[in-house]
Amino acid sequence: MITRTVNVKMSKNLSASPAALLVQKASKYDSIIYIESGERKVNAKSIMGMMSITIDEGDELMIKCDGSDENDAMGAMEGFLTGAMA
Repeated sequence: MITRTVNVKMSKNLSASPAALLVQKASKYDSIIYIESGERKVNAKSIMGMMSITIDEGDELMIKCDGSDENDAMGAMEGFLTGAMA
């Protein structure tokens, strides 16, 4: 398992469309992926989970990935949330 803290660098809050894109990206990986915001921990592959948390520009999130492709999954999640990749 790998864990990383990231600061969100997205110009809009994580609303329906960006949340759906994040879920699609997370679903490409076999690893279990969790996003923690404050005291909330949600499965990054769950659209309902992702829409249940509010993520805004500048927020600090914890990403946890566990599985055979955890390094690739972490890179994708971190890149998406920090604006390094779409």
